Order: sequence, then structure tokens, then C-alpha cells
Amino acid sequence: MAVRATMSRFPMDPDAQEGSGLPWGVTVTPFATKDENGNSPVYGSDGHLLPRCENCWAYFNTYCELEQWAWNCSLCGTLNGLTSEAITRYSQPQSCAEMMSSFIDLELPVEGSEGEAMQARPVYVAAIDLSSSEEFLELIKSSLLAALEALGPGALFGLATFSHKIGLYDVQGPVPVVKNVFVPADSDASLPIELEDVMPLLSFLAPVETCKDRIASALETLKPTTSWERTTTAGQGLDGLLLGGRGFGVAMEALFNYLGSEYGNTFALARVFAFLSGPPDYGAGQLDTRRYGEQYASKGEDADRALLPEQTPFYKDLAAVAVQAGVCVDIFAVTNEYTDLASLKFLSIESGGSLFLYSNTDDSTLPQDMYRMLSRPYAFGCILRLRTSSEFRPGNSYGHFFPDPQYENVQHIICCDSYVTYAYDFDFANTTGFSRHTSEPPMLQIAFQYTVVVPPDELSTPGSVSASRPKHSLKRRLRIRTLQYLSAQNSSELYDSVDPEVVLSVLVHKVILASLEQGVREGRMLLHDWLVILIAQYNDAYKLLQYRNGSSATAHVDVAFSQCPQLQPLPRLVFALLRNPLLRFHEEGVHPDYRIYLQCLFRYLVIMFEWLCLGIIMQCF
Repeated sequence: MAVRATMSRFPMDPDAQEGSGLPWGVTVTPFATKDENGNSPVYGSDGHLLPRCENCWAYFNTYCELEQWAWNCSLCGTLNGLTSEAITRYSQPQSCAEMMSSFIDLELPVEGSEGEAMQARPVYVAAIDLSSSEEFLELIKSSLLAALEALGPGALFGLATFSHKIGLYDVQGPVPVVKNVFVPADSDASLPIELEDVMPLLSFLAPVETCKDRIASALETLKPTTSWERTTTAGQGLDGLLLGGRGFGVAMEALFNYLGSEYGNTFALARVFAFLSGPPDYGAGQLDTRRYGEQYASKGEDADRALLPEQTPFYKDLAAVAVQAGVCVDIFAVTNEYTDLASLKFLSIESGGSLFLYSNTDDSTLPQDMYRMLSRPYAFGCILRLRTSSEFRPGNSYGHFFPDPQYENVQHIICCDSYVTYAYDFDFANTTGFSRHTSEPPMLQIAFQYTVVVPPDELSTPGSVSASRPKHSLKRRLRIRTLQYLSAQNSSELYDSVDPEVVLSVLVHKVILASLEQGVREGRMLLHDWLVILIAQYNDAYKLLQYRNGSSATAHVDVAFSQCPQLQPLPRLVFALLRNPLLRFHEEGVHPDYRIYLQCLFRYLVIMFEWLCLGIIMQCF
């Protein structure tokens, strides 16, 4: 778990924070195997026995004062009693992870019987758009072949297609068999038959280790639907325009219901790879792509603002269905036409998946991206909780998660890997702030509860041989990081402790939020105004403002932060961000789908120096 603060020394009080001009917060990469300094957690067991504060519910940690019968919470100072079991446990501190390190990872008991826990096999389903071209399908075939190489033994794989019909493949026999069901053309209609009745789910999901060659053979049979098929089925659309036959919404809804029947039995999490070559234009969930055009110029509307919100809640509602079914969706769009990712993105980001966009098949890195994505370990069913000492509190939170409806500052994460990063900003709980004379420094504790699928080879004991099909096991774990910070005594200490990468990350989250709510123009103004305020506050703090001949018109202002090396990268990074397609205007030729893709990407990652530098370089040509 890597935790990085915008300032390693926290502001003393609200006036110091406001006067600095800097955002105050942290970024958290909860599933990172090491912390920001390269240190691994101390592993242990019996996480459910870890003492918790009766007042703030923080976990016991190395910063707590431990007495013979009780302990003081390091966050709120409450005195808590110890059970007899805890007293015995802590009489041997070297045997307890929480007594050895402030960064721990403890195993939790898994609910259910051991037999139920051993049925957690990884499930992957590829849903391929056949309303496409031969070049598109060749790219998808090579990508899935690369994905199969990254999948470990014991994984189950299903192959499905969609167009004006949904195809399910059974590859467990000597010859691949496909069964089709037609998609209703009406926008409010659903499939006339359940997919389970078309093909049993256990026939659809094939073990990768024994059926890899047959899956490859099935991929070779994929052909795009002919224009005659699509014309005959789809018919005429609005205003006499010929509609296509890409029934993506119906296919996704049917697949989620299909997989959901075995959620918790055959699998604990299923990942659906949705490959799109264009916008959904058939059946439920079809999108009207005519809103992308020249109409905004004639009507005087702001295209940068109008094209960012979704045009239908269908896919946001569908993401909730995916979550209930235990399905994570990754969308891979390979197209240069307007696909309305503003509407489709919710299906991926709210189910814990990723959104990828490739403008063409020739330069696409889809095979490499899929292999890298599947080679990384991931956690699912995660709960993230951030607690602070009483002087300050979490403000806004940013990232691809959804808040708990009952508890404050609790986020649920469907699926995340070791790169997924979240951001928080802080507010003071009162006007006093951190007292200069107190011995209690600012404290921060982050608890991350998650589940991983453990492969059979990590469960087997040396020398043991099993003739049965390899089984996976679910492991529930609790990772806790407790940090202690210092408060800055003056502005110089505050500015010298700045981490420009984290400052930029928090700013990007704020700018994206402003862009989505008020448009790109407002997002640009927010970033521009922030830099102006920072320069003014910095010059005031260092007493650098000089007047020549007593006239303010000839004042010399240090805009390069020459007195503070930590701030010097920020003007260049802000300039790069302003010139990045994320914040450029629609009339400059920025495709709205590419802007949505960048929003999802930047909210997913914390360090964006390479992307921003690329933006600067591109502007030079």
C-alpha cells in the first residue's frame, strides 16, 4: 500500500493551509505490494482478533501506547481495555505483526465451509462485436490468444459474440459449437429466452488448461456479419437512415444474468472483456450518435459541455446489475467513429473494470495491453476506509469506487490491481488545527479489506499430488497502514515538503470533476486560477514581490519558484495539462471519446508525468 501526501508536512491550521495555495490530501494505491519507500508489509493471521478503538473504530497499531491491561488509541486518544486473549497475545510482541510494523497484512477467516471456499475459479468471458470488419476480428483474435497465455491453470473461459444476435460457443467437444439467439430490435425489449436455456453455463465455460487449442480454433471461425444480414434484420431507422445491428446492451444484460446464476458457486468474480467496433445501435441500450456533429455551432451550445454527460442511464443501471452478478467489465473500443463513451464508461468504471480506446487496428497495442493487464495480480470485493486523528477529516474522495450508503468515508471497490490509485483531500475539523505545543502529531490510518484467488500451486504442500481438477481458494485479507506526520511551522517548511506529482494528481481529479459538471472551459479556468493563486501566495510568503520606482505596474514577480525547487515543476506541468487533449476545446479537433478515455485513465493512475510530457512534445510539432 503506497500512500503519498501532497505535503509531507501538514499545514498547522486552516489559515496556513489557505495561505499556501496548495491542495492538502493524499493518494492511496491500496493493492501495491510495497509502500512508497519500497518496504513490504509484515504478514500475519487472525486479523479478526485485532483490537479496535471503542470510540473511532481505528485498529491497534505500533503508535498506540500499550499498558498492561489497556491501550490508548493513537488517532483519538481513547483508553481501551484489552481482553485476556489480547494480553496473552501481546506478551510475545515478536509473534504479532501489529506489534512489529505500522504496515501489516493479516489473513481473515473466509465465510462459508472449506468446500465452498475451494470452488472459487477465475472466470473470463470474451464478448466480441461481429458488426465489424475482418481487420477488427483479426486484432481481437491475436489479443485473446495473448490473453490465454496470461491466464493461469484452473481458469474458465467463455466465448460469446454479439451483433443482431448473440452467439454462445461450446468448445469442450471435439468441434466448437455455436448457438445463437436473436436480439429484439425494440429499445425496451429483452431476450425472449434465457441464455441458460440456450446453453448450460458449465458447457459455455471451458477450462483453459485443457481447451486452449479448441478456444483458438473457435476464434478462427469468427466472421463479421454481412451487410445483407444486418440490413435484413435491422431495417430502416430514424429519418430513413439505415441502422446497424450491434445489440451490445442486450448482450451485456443477458450475459450478466447468465453468469450471475453461478456467482458464489462456480466463481467469486467474473471478468467480461467487451470488444466494440462502434456504438451500440440495435435493441435496448442503443445510442444516438447524431448528437456529435455541427449542430452545436449552429445552436450556439457548448459542445465541450454537452458531449461529456451520458445521454442515457441505461449503462449506469446495467453496471449495478453487473456488480450484483459479481461481474467486472473491461471495455475495449477499437474505432475512430463517435461511440459515446460518456454513456458506456459507467459499465466499466463502476464495475471495477477499465476502459481502453484505440483509433485503428494498425497501430493498436491491444494484445500487449491485455497480456499486461491479465499478468498483474488483482483483488476484488474490496472495502477501503480512511481514518484521521481528531484535528482534521477527509473531504472529497476521488477514484473508481462507490461510497457505502450507510457509513461515512467507506468506499467499496469491485476489482483493483496494484496500479489503481485513489485520492483524498483533507479539511480541518476546527479553527485551532494542530497545536504547536502538543505532543500528538497528525495521524492517518488506511484499512483495506480485500479478497484474492490463490492458485492451487500456492495451496499444495511439497510432495503432495492430487489427481482431481486443480482448485482455487479464496483468501480474505486485511491490510492496514498507519502513518504519522509532522506539521509545518512556517510556509518555507510547507513548500519544501511538497510532492509535485501528488499535487498534480489531486488537481487532475478536481479538474475532471469540474469539467464533467460545468464543462471543459470551467475546468481550464479552475487550473489557471489555481496556478495564479499559488504564485501570489508563494511570493507573499517569501516576501519576494518587488516594486520598481514605487509603481505596482512595474512589480517583479517570481513566477519560476526560484526559491523553492519542489514547486518549480508545477508551472510546466500545468502548461502541459492545459495543452493536453483532456482540457483542449472541441473546436480544436479533440474527439469527445478520446477525452472521456483520458478522464478514465487519469483518474485510474497517480503518476502522469510521462503522459503530460508527451502532451508537451506533441505541441512542438
